[in-house]
Amino acid sequence: MTDRPLVTLDDVRAAKRVIDWRVRRTPMLRSDQLSERLGAGIHFKLELFQKTGSFKVRGALNRMSALSADERRRGVVTMSAGNHAQAVAWAARVLGTHATIVMPARAVRSKVEATRNYGGEVIQTEADLIETMHAVQRERGLVTVHPFDDPMVIAGAGTVGDEVIDDLPETAVILVGVGGGGIVSGVAVAALARRPGIRVIGVEPEGAAAMRLSLDRGSPQKLAAVDSIADGLAAPWAGDLTFEHVRRLGVEIVTVTDAAITNAMWTILERCKVVAEPAGAAGLAALLSGAVTVPPRANVVCIVTGGNVDREKLRSLA
Repeated sequence: MTDRPLVTLDDVRAAKRVIDWRVRRTPMLRSDQLSERLGAGIHFKLELFQKTGSFKVRGALNRMSALSADERRRGVVTMSAGNHAQAVAWAARVLGTHATIVMPARAVRSKVEATRNYGGEVIQTEADLIETMHAVQRERGLVTVHPFDDPMVIAGAGTVGDEVIDDLPETAVILVGVGGGGIVSGVAVAALARRPGIRVIGVEPEGAAAMRLSLDRGSPQKLAAVDSIADGLAAPWAGDLTFEHVRRLGVEIVTVTDAAITNAMWTILERCKVVAEPAGAAGLAALLSGAVTVPPRANVVCIVTGGNVDREKLRSLA
């Protein structure tokens, strides 16, 4: 395996300068009740209050801001189950270009509608998303914006980790859900550069654990199928670049059940009065289920990556 250059803190800081005036500085919230219950300082980085309802705009905007005039004229294409779709559509509108998004046929309806409302052209398919995206890209001459396996996307996502350390310098543990691995990679870059020794832990659903499988086998793997309520964590493969970040930076990867994710989602609603989507509740799920244990009184940050959950999903999880 050939080592590829990793994103650096300088890259994250460069991304911050590009996106800072267009995205929100999301708040950090401490839960006293959960802190007492778990014997540690439990904090939530609330990226569900970000533009489009998730952290994804950070990476999409950073990547798309680098498009040349000709590339903006041609437009971009991507693939996504929902949050990256909305982010690319929003960023395209901000930057004056056109976005085409390939989405699964069974994507959450509210996410499809939101993507269209931001101005994105949605192509839903039962076929392989990657193959469909590449076919559309070749046919139309579009520029691909990868949902996670791109250094500029990773750097943009890494601004979340930079903000966490700004707001809580004594953070000992950061937990975040893992889909393709973009945000856990970026957060690890920023957090470890600023606070060596911090634990960065990625959390995957048992039914979509591509990164865990990749670490176990020593190379990026693709799953034959995924099965999880957390559609935001349902990427069926680990990216080449994100895998390298996770492997070389020593990111811990754990898995949790869908039941644990559901429990954490409702716990966040009850204790913090915010509605996280299942993917956004993965970090707390790892703590509540015992998949992760932390030292007494350690400061722990769970990144609530998004809040794009529709009524039908909420009803099904009640």
